[in-house]
Amino acid sequence: MLWVFLSLLFFLAIGMPVAFALGISGTIFFLLRPELPFTMVGQLPVSQTQSFALLAVPLFIFAGNLLNACGITQRLIALSMVLTGHMTGGLAQVSVVLSTLMGGVSGSSTADAAMEARVLGPDMLKSGYSKGYTVSVIGFTSLITSTIPPGIAMIIYGTVGMVSIGRLFAAGLVCGLVMMTVLMTTVWITSRYYGYRPIREKRAPFKEILQAVINSIWAVIFPVLLLFGIRLGYFTPSEVGSFACVYSVLVGTIAYRQLTWKDFLSALNHTVGDVGSIMFLVALTNIFGYGIPYERIPQAITGFITNMTLNKYLILYIIFIFLFIAGMFIDGAVCVLLFTPIFLPLVKSVGINEVHFGLILCTTTTLGIMTPPVGVAMYVVCGILNCSITEYTKKCLPFFLAVLVMISILIFFPQLVLFLPNLIF
Repeated sequence: MLWVFLSLLFFLAIGMPVAFALGISGTIFFLLRPELPFTMVGQLPVSQTQSFALLAVPLFIFAGNLLNACGITQRLIALSMVLTGHMTGGLAQVSVVLSTLMGGVSGSSTADAAMEARVLGPDMLKSGYSKGYTVSVIGFTSLITSTIPPGIAMIIYGTVGMVSIGRLFAAGLVCGLVMMTVLMTTVWITSRYYGYRPIREKRAPFKEILQAVINSIWAVIFPVLLLFGIRLGYFTPSEVGSFACVYSVLVGTIAYRQLTWKDFLSALNHTVGDVGSIMFLVALTNIFGYGIPYERIPQAITGFITNMTLNKYLILYIIFIFLFIAGMFIDGAVCVLLFTPIFLPLVKSVGINEVHFGLILCTTTTLGIMTPPVGVAMYVVCGILNCSITEYTKKCLPFFLAVLVMISILIFFPQLVLFLPNLIF
């Protein structure tokens, strides 16, 4: 298996697309194991995509694209400005709240970061925010989007690890709100230091807030409807994705009356591209991942770490450091696919709740989109706002530390994220 990992690192180093790097290095494992039938190389990608639970991925992506086509984004921006415009660093605070609200719409941190860079970025620069600070705020606040239901990474983790997706959604809602609080505090402190002012003089009156909530209510209640639909037994996690698509069409055609046939086809076209890239990764990861349990790697890692310590908090920190480093080089979805079968048996053996671990895994690996050398969202936002990586690096430290503090809170206070799934389920 050593040669397989070395070949994967080599392919990634020369710039090969991640999916092909995983597929080819996984094929090398079968070439080195003649006792295994080589026909499995063709069978494994197909079997990986036959999971009924994975149907939720394309359905939620389609629902998110439909909601965006309905004009829901502009309504959420207006709501965010009404709620936080009076705070220190008003536009930066808007970014934090908008990412939280967009979690129930897009489910993709990179997509959220790109959207906010185009919509909020120019206004922040005109208001005197530096490019590095603007990129840092937009990029790091987009991490909230992946934790608010329906986060795609949580669906993949729940499917691979056979963990309740309903519980993950409930815990993700709390995790997203905790991250929002931590990042809003960071924005407040840094904005006072840099002198970034509010965008409105006074707090919005209750009537204006109520009107903004009513205008965007269909997006605000979306994650809640998903949770209670699963909890009350109306839907399985896969079926709730179908409900999300129907819900999005009804909102666009009846509630807002903005969804046209052209918008529908455009959303469908974007969905095909998004789903194709994700499912291609999922399929080829199965070739690479087959050798992990075959070579008993999870048991070897469990034995190695438990020989050093049995303290579950220390074990979580060791895993966190490893996942953070891996996330700097490998896409978050790939990290979830690869490391769930490796680390989940370990955390279960020392009494760590699988939902608690899932939130740490998904949050940590997603952090890699904002760190060099392959941070996708970092390059996207820097490119849109014409900001150098050096300038971004100088301003991102407070936000990077804030996310580390938030993950530490999750590690040491598991009941903070588990109380809602325990209460509901």
